[in-house]
Amino acid sequence: MPSIDISNYPSPKKQPKKSQSGNGLLELLNKDISFGDGQLPDKKKEAFYHELGTLVRSGIALKSALELTASSYTQAKDKALFDTIQAEVIAGSSLSESLKQQGKFSSYEYHSVRIGEETGRLAEVLTELGKYYKSKISQRRKIIGAITYPMLVLSTSFAAIFFMIKFVVPMFADVFKRFGGKLPYITSLIVSFSDWFDRYIYVIILIPLALIAFYVLNKQKDWFKKWSSTVLLRIPIVGEILKKIYLARFANTMRLLTGTNTPLLKAMEMVRQMISFYPIEQSLIAAEKDILLGSSLSKALSKHEFYPTKFVQMIKIAEEVNKLEYFFEQLAGQYTEEVEYKTNAISGLLEPLIIIFLGLAVGVILIAMYLPMFQMSNSF
Repeated sequence: MPSIDISNYPSPKKQPKKSQSGNGLLELLNKDISFGDGQLPDKKKEAFYHELGTLVRSGIALKSALELTASSYTQAKDKALFDTIQAEVIAGSSLSESLKQQGKFSSYEYHSVRIGEETGRLAEVLTELGKYYKSKISQRRKIIGAITYPMLVLSTSFAAIFFMIKFVVPMFADVFKRFGGKLPYITSLIVSFSDWFDRYIYVIILIPLALIAFYVLNKQKDWFKKWSSTVLLRIPIVGEILKKIYLARFANTMRLLTGTNTPLLKAMEMVRQMISFYPIEQSLIAAEKDILLGSSLSKALSKHEFYPTKFVQMIKIAEEVNKLEYFFEQLAGQYTEEVEYKTNAISGLLEPLIIIFLGLAVGVILIAMYLPMFQMSNSF
């Protein structure tokens, strides 16, 4: 996106205060840009910005473009939202002010739109917002697509094992009791496990429900966010992928903000608010203080283990050649590709492993159940 200089445009006095007070963004863990409940889904944002940007770029007046965009929505809730935005713009409000009033858009969005309005590059900003959400959705879909089949196979495996332990094994156990005699060790072990499972099945079901309730009650607390992020990052392979996902999002968001010449401290504040991940939030709080004391961004980030050495070195080079936007774009692309490669590789590895696991588990249970029958048939 072309650089947009906002140095000659004073920031409104009220808007930053509201954007800072909207700490409801931390309430939705699965969204990196979220301010309060009822956020507009990323897919709808992508469609809105893409369509509106295309219409404005083609020379259609903003009010007419909003009318055309609003008319394309059929769901009552969405239509009401965009009709309200259109009505407020017609009444004299700017698009950025209207977006902010709805409570459905992040500070990054209305901040960027405001810059576009003030510099006369609204179409470019809207197009870039559409590209941002398109990229975000694409990355999410690729990751979900890579793990969907393995998770489906794994779920089927557990369902099959559950059925055998809950229903098949007890049927065989009743037969064994009628005939009496000593059971083979593996058969006795599986029958005992089936009895234990049947006895404590409600406890087994309650445990994940209790964990979910614990998560919901504590997810907003700093100690829990710190503990959960630490645990997740230490999980082999998963931690590495998670880290790269957030580094890619950090770099991509910084690219978009530096591309509009947003002051560095303001950009860092907005990234911190937009990316709801404890290590990034805390590191940026500390980095902002260091920069206020005269430190560079690369030096401030180098103090935190979350950022790889290569990541920091690239930012240092970007500062030296004054091309932060370009280098952040390269970093975002690099980490996104690495995440996609890793998830696809893991998906390809998990599929046969899960199938082997299912075959072995079912095979062991069946052998254990039929082994006593083979012994009894040989005794006659």
